[in-house]
Amino acid sequence: MAYIPLQIPPGVYKNGTEYQSKGRWNASNLIRWFEGTMRPVGGWRKRSTSQLTGLARGLINWSDNSGNRRIGIGTHSKLYSMNEAGTLTDITPTDLVVGDADAIQKLGYGYATYGSYAYGVARPDLGSYTPATTWSLDTWGEYLVGCSTKDGRLLEWQLNTANDAAAITNAPTSCVGLVTTQERFLFALGASGNPRKISWSDQENNTIWTAAATNQAGDFELSTIGSIQCAKRIRGSTIIFTDADVHTATYIGPPYIYSFDRIGTGCGSISRQSVAATDNACLWMSKSGFWIYDGFVKPLVSDVGDYVFSNINYQQSSKVYAIHNSAFGEIWWFYPSSSSNEVDSYVTFNYRESHWSIGTLARTCGTDRGIFSTPLMVSTDGYVYEHEVGFAYDGQTLFAESGPIEIGNGDRTISLTGLIPDEKNLGDVKARFSTKFYPTSTEYSYGPYSMTNPTSLRITGRQLAVKIEGNTLSDWRVGTIRFDGKLGSLR
Repeated sequence: MAYIPLQIPPGVYKNGTEYQSKGRWNASNLIRWFEGTMRPVGGWRKRSTSQLTGLARGLINWSDNSGNRRIGIGTHSKLYSMNEAGTLTDITPTDLVVGDADAIQKLGYGYATYGSYAYGVARPDLGSYTPATTWSLDTWGEYLVGCSTKDGRLLEWQLNTANDAAAITNAPTSCVGLVTTQERFLFALGASGNPRKISWSDQENNTIWTAAATNQAGDFELSTIGSIQCAKRIRGSTIIFTDADVHTATYIGPPYIYSFDRIGTGCGSISRQSVAATDNACLWMSKSGFWIYDGFVKPLVSDVGDYVFSNINYQQSSKVYAIHNSAFGEIWWFYPSSSSNEVDSYVTFNYRESHWSIGTLARTCGTDRGIFSTPLMVSTDGYVYEHEVGFAYDGQTLFAESGPIEIGNGDRTISLTGLIPDEKNLGDVKARFSTKFYPTSTEYSYGPYSMTNPTSLRITGRQLAVKIEGNTLSDWRVGTIRFDGKLGSLR
């Protein structure tokens, strides 16, 4: 009797109805597909020795000129430096304007009179909106530079733990962010309270901001209907995102210094931290979906977009944070689900293999490995964690669950008597199965099976679904599962 392979493509498909995900994985948590196998996302452990004050909304790591590894963290109320031993130092200016932990939007209960709008239908986009406070952090040589959206000043910390960060001399105020360009200019985003204005310092000198014949400082107001959100540098250009469109800033030298071009419309970033940059591309979340710039701005077709954008809390979307996990070719977007005011969920895109995954994890900001051997992320509990290390998951279940699978093309029953697992180490995962004879008929459940080679089964049905649950003790792998069984007659 020939074995029947269970061939499910990698990644999660969760658009539309459950039946549309037939033959695909439909749900997952802390699972990735990489190089042909299903495997667990790595665990995490605390890196910081003490707790942050406030909710972290910005993180960067870098190495100073002496080779010391450093981490900068901005919360809605503080700015911190952390050394490689995990010791936090508060470097907050004493006059920093304390920000908002949550977005404030007067669109909810009590904003209008009772019965003004249909129950269950979103209210009109009226009223005031204040986003959650976030930080943009970068380096100026070996120094840390940053800007809190609530405070608006460009700050610099010159590595001395006895001194706080201080406002950069002559720099514009009332800004929403900053970025250091490849050409060593410091960009002030939304400079002087103008949401479309970019000001830049002289090259190699971030204290000269007034344009003159003897320097290259300057400013430019974007032609856009939107407001500047953030900027990212990639090879050959600096990409500027508004909440409506996307622009490039290209260095052309005196007298104009920079050339600005709009390269995409209707694709602005959903938050100030929703953009992740690779060497030569940017990927971001917009209210209109996922997008990529790799020389051209284009939509990033998503197998889970319908689920994500119906599951997100738009009132708190300013908290969306993107992290590049380069070791696996992944972009992670952390976002607050529709049932939460704080970040509790994630969606991941593997740009090397073009598939998606989803799950739950409360991380408010983070950064890729590089200076440190693992990615670093901050949880809502106020601690910095190392990720992709060990197998501790704070009690979370690791699983992948399929949609309906019609082994007999939907017109034959199946009778399965055995399972031939394809695992790195037998017993590392458990399998559950459910069957139906018709989409609306009674569902029958089987398992869990702690798989051996072979595993005895007695399963009958026309439509099958499988759920793989991984343990939290090892770096397991699952390949192609095969069944011992037969197809019934046509029905």
